[in-house]
Amino acid sequence: MSSRIKRRTFLKNSAAVGAGLVVLKSGILKAGQSPNEKLNVAVIGVRGRGGGNLKGVSSENIVALCDVNAKNLAAAAKEFPRAKTYVDWRKCLEQKDIDAVVCSTTDHTHAFVNIWAMNRGKHVYCEKPLANSVEEARMVRQTYLKNKGKIRTQMGTQIHATDNYRRMVELIRGGAIGTPSEVRVWCSRTPEGGSYLPDETPIPDHINWDLWIGPAPFHCYNSGYIGGCLKWNRFWDFGSGQIGDMGSHMMDMAYWGLDLGLPTTCKAEGTPVNTDTLPIWLTAEWEHPANDWRPAVKAYWYDGGKKPGMPSKAFDRDWLFKGALFKGDKGWLLADYNLRILMPKQREGDMTHYKSPKPKDLIPPSLGHHKEWIVACKTGSPTTCNFDYSGALVEANMLALVAYRVGKKLEWDGKSLSAPGCPEADQYIRKTYRKGWVLNG
Repeated sequence: MSSRIKRRTFLKNSAAVGAGLVVLKSGILKAGQSPNEKLNVAVIGVRGRGGGNLKGVSSENIVALCDVNAKNLAAAAKEFPRAKTYVDWRKCLEQKDIDAVVCSTTDHTHAFVNIWAMNRGKHVYCEKPLANSVEEARMVRQTYLKNKGKIRTQMGTQIHATDNYRRMVELIRGGAIGTPSEVRVWCSRTPEGGSYLPDETPIPDHINWDLWIGPAPFHCYNSGYIGGCLKWNRFWDFGSGQIGDMGSHMMDMAYWGLDLGLPTTCKAEGTPVNTDTLPIWLTAEWEHPANDWRPAVKAYWYDGGKKPGMPSKAFDRDWLFKGALFKGDKGWLLADYNLRILMPKQREGDMTHYKSPKPKDLIPPSLGHHKEWIVACKTGSPTTCNFDYSGALVEANMLALVAYRVGKKLEWDGKSLSAPGCPEADQYIRKTYRKGWVLNG
């Protein structure tokens, strides 16, 4: 298939997403239900990002609220007094009238909530990342694929809904940089290192610490773990550092622009391995196979102050805290949330190889990241960050952390979920959970 045909097909499908017009034959709505009827939504995690997501779906019927923090739960309940309240998300999912679930818990429980909800036929919107290990990401993706005719999913990479991302994708898929060969992605945020925090007593009455810990190995309460992702996601048992957090946002540009899937190899390096906390800086490299419109490409990640070299002083901007640099045989494209700079390789800036898309071929504006999911739940239209797409992205990011911990380049066998020749990787591909916690529940 030619790149031109692939591009037309891609834009046609993207247009359907923006318009919310594709309806599955199997149907998403219940018998007799109108697309104008509101969804019954359960929100698990109601403050921080959870508060933002709660607001994003507040046009629907909020029928259940869940949080391990009683103060947060009480505040949300005042806003939605008709909603039932829960401390344990497993109990919440037993509520019979729930159509859809919004998950905004700590990273180490994301995969559990996602899989349990999908197993019960619920639509799911999950804050990034979907999972906290390679195996978890794969299980979330597989569970979605098994149920995709019945449910709609979306990972909370909200920047995916911006117009700038759409223009970036059109430029790359349309050949503005020629045949792509690599993409280099970075975020300069530098996390703390250190060790698991010491015991701090007493546990506040409004915090259910046992449920906060959930499936992770038990750690004594310390208030330093609570208060946003930068508090807890630097610890292996609770999060996946900057590649899990900002990598979900920034690698999204690479995945959408280059139509990436699972890699065939991965290697990574960073600060000396700490058994408690993730690296202060990390660099990673993946090889991705060719598809039907481009050859094999390489993708790179940098965090903790590491950055790729720039091909031109025009790109070397100290204030550019994060970004993605795409390379092709005709030039480069530098992109960020609200920025795109195209630089042809020819000195004269010759762009005769590229023809701008016609207005009808442009990827239409997003309905809004939450709205896109809501409409999809009601009509069966696709979402642009469903758990198939985002599951592969998160799996690759988690694989980089495996490669970092074993200190070897991994040949990745996606079918068997293993790294042939590196048996020591298995202990990091999969996690062991606290007694009583089941991932595929």
